Amino acid sequence: MQVFLTGGTGLIGSAVVAELQGAGHTALVLARSDAAEAAVRRVGATPLRGSLADLDVIRSGVEEADGAIHLAFGNDFSSEEAVARSIAEETAAIDAIGEVLDGSDRPFAVVSGTPWIPGRASTEQDPLPTEGIVGGRGRTVTATLALAERGVRTSAIRMPRTVHADGAGGFAGLLTQLARQTGVSGYPGDGAQRWPAVHALDAASLFRLALEQAPAGTAWHAVDDEGDAVRDIAAVIGRKLGLPVRSLPEEAFGPLGPVFAMDQPASSARTREALGWRPTHLSLLADLEANLQA
Repeated sequence: MQVFLTGGTGLIGSAVVAELQGAGHTALVLARSDAAEAAVRRVGATPLRGSLADLDVIRSGVEEADGAIHLAFGNDFSSEEAVARSIAEETAAIDAIGEVLDGSDRPFAVVSGTPWIPGRASTEQDPLPTEGIVGGRGRTVTATLALAERGVRTSAIRMPRTVHADGAGGFAGLLTQLARQTGVSGYPGDGAQRWPAVHALDAASLFRLALEQAPAGTAWHAVDDEGDAVRDIAAVIGRKLGLPVRSLPEEAFGPLGPVFAMDQPASSARTREALGWRPTHLSLLADLEANLQA
């Protein structure tokens, strides 16, 4: 299968490309710069020069492919306006991919986030949030899954708060970045809130399984650690960086402060049972212990 990917040079995307190629598929990867294009070629994949805003380029890539995976996102969380711009750009790109795949029965796996459900771990059956700072992404993914009714084998791969590798990535990576900037390894509130996590290589294997097996209109959870207490994550970061660890107000975490403060564990029991997904790589806390450098 030839697979078109957006975001194929990022932390998750590069792992997905390697996973696809290891399983005998080929990858056509959107590359927005000379450096990205070179990185794609180095791993034996084919680059397609363009950015997430180049909708005609994206359409041409999908037309050449047997399936598609969307991973790219602007990742500018500096303000609510910046997040809204990234969501709008992502939505337009996903819509363009869906237009080409309409009626083809080809697979289309789109990245998402795990939902948060008060009082329990979220499951694959729970709906995505459609309000708040990241609600636009939930609305887009929900609409994408509905393309199943138009002959597209859509699936949503829901990522936990931290997708990590080599001691970096996700919300834990943002905590590390903030700790380096402020000299304090902080957590919101009492730090008892839980964040799910997964290693990027394990997440990559789920994207491949979904592309190969997932029925149309289904959602799956790429969750290994169901929920690490944020104060435990901050404690490892503080110890590895030699910094004090303490509670900070939500405002210290920028526009994502309210999301950081939520208790949001997630389960992947259905995903493991239905698709045979088995995470095998380091947990988040073990990865930070082994690889985070001062």
